[in-house]
Amino acid sequence: MTSIAVRYLGLDLPHPIVPGASPLSDDIDEVLRLEDAGAGALVMRSIFEEQIVLEQMAAHRHLDERVDAESSGFLPDTDIYAMGLESYLEQMRRIRERTQLKVLGSLNGVTPGGWIDYARRMEQAGAHALELNLYAVETDGRFSASDVEARQLATVRSVTRAVSLPVGVKLSPYYSSLPHFAAAVADAGARGVVLFNRVYQADIDPVQLDAVRTLRLSTPAELLLRLRWLAILSPHTTLDLAATGGVHAPVDAVKAIMAGAHVVQVVSTLLHHGPQQLRVLVDGLRRFLDDQGYPSLDAMRGNMSLARSPDPSAFERSDYARVLASWHGHLR
Repeated sequence: MTSIAVRYLGLDLPHPIVPGASPLSDDIDEVLRLEDAGAGALVMRSIFEEQIVLEQMAAHRHLDERVDAESSGFLPDTDIYAMGLESYLEQMRRIRERTQLKVLGSLNGVTPGGWIDYARRMEQAGAHALELNLYAVETDGRFSASDVEARQLATVRSVTRAVSLPVGVKLSPYYSSLPHFAAAVADAGARGVVLFNRVYQADIDPVQLDAVRTLRLSTPAELLLRLRWLAILSPHTTLDLAATGGVHAPVDAVKAIMAGAHVVQVVSTLLHHGPQQLRVLVDGLRRFLDDQGYPSLDAMRGNMSLARSPDPSAFERSDYARVLASWHGHLR
């Protein structure tokens, strides 16, 4: 039987299928079910700096007798967040004590000090690695793309210097030159990148004049964007690459690894089918390698990257016109 063991962010894993950040990590029983299904690692749900600040503000509201009922209404509601920092760290410690999983803490920060402090707290709680979630929506036109990227790189640099843990950086696809930014992330001390953060968009209710927040789980169609950039990045970087978004079946994991991924993170398919779906993905991946005669996972990884693909133009601009010209439907 072909070994599908892999090394990611310096961690030895039995296979490349990793449960990504999701509510499943909040419940120790679900975590144990994931381990029973064969998980070797787990990314905890991302903790947001805003939720920690709001938690502190809420505590201040209850402790300070000078805060009256009217002014307390200006303090945001903390119920929108899953757990506070102390609960998060306690859950991390609980997972470390009761499982053999490699635990990756996930952090979404705002201020440089916040990133560093919370990263150190996760390290002290026993995290094996950290995932920095660089999610930002810049709405101020005074800041250029260079300004935003410089700020993000400063964050990566400050965190990697503050902790001894390996750090992966979760990116969005919205960079003018993703290969250049990935190289800069590596120079800043990161060991890997995760492609991609799902950017949630608000809809509009035109009757109620309201912004409607929606959460839709991923579909396999979302994998295509990940495959493209994995294929482009993998020949030119020493970073470990993780794909997240769109992996629902074993063949999806195969495609991501062929494009250059070291691991694939899965969430939506686990939420749809339960933790036992992890076993389906792992067994299906191993069966594919055996059936196709691959001696190892490394032998398959990157064989459809930009450097090794028999049709590299499929990942480049030249394919744009070709795809548009391929439509032969009829107008109604």
